[in-house]
Amino acid sequence: MIIVPAILTNEAKTLEWMIRLAESFTDYVQVDIMDGKFVPTDSIGVEDLGKIKTSLRMEAHLMVEDLEDCLKAFKEAGCEKIVFHFEATSNPLRVIKKIRELDLKAGLALNPDTPISKVGPFLEEIDSVLLMSVHPGFYGAKFIPETLNKARELRKLWPEAMIDMDGGLNQDNILEAKEAGVDLACVGSQIFKANDPKEAFLKLKRLANETA
Repeated sequence: MIIVPAILTNEAKTLEWMIRLAESFTDYVQVDIMDGKFVPTDSIGVEDLGKIKTSLRMEAHLMVEDLEDCLKAFKEAGCEKIVFHFEATSNPLRVIKKIRELDLKAGLALNPDTPISKVGPFLEEIDSVLLMSVHPGFYGAKFIPETLNKARELRKLWPEAMIDMDGGLNQDNILEAKEAGVDLACVGSQIFKANDPKEAFLKLKRLANETA
């Protein structure tokens, strides 16, 4: 299992601090973007991200409503993948097509209450499915264990799938996620709010490579 640090903040200075910190222990991060409409809270925007020069490879997790208007800006900011929410658009296929036209990878995120069946028509068009294991919009929210069943269901339906999970993952449940079929775990507060973020990341990485 791959561990990807998830960056979420509403302050430009904190964004740069988190990116510089991440540069010391990884080469790939997920940057969470919230608009205060699709989710109750907001975050830094693409204009803040675009001001920071970094060696990190990045994906953007867009928890926003106005998806199609901002895709190009995220590419220009250095993102190589866009993950958007099924619930945020009436036409996911059109959004996927626009992401592909920018030569970016595409990921489709599902909220905890959205059934796996909803992603079926798009599985062959995307690079990954992101299962939210918390209700999106809050840093440090509590893990929803039932999401593990969704991962198992998706793995049966799509054996070759790249399954990501995001929300509330920590050293106590990371192996459960791996056993359920999750390939990539996005971890935020467990890393960045730790006394030693680098060691927290490395510990999760070690756990993710263990056999339960």
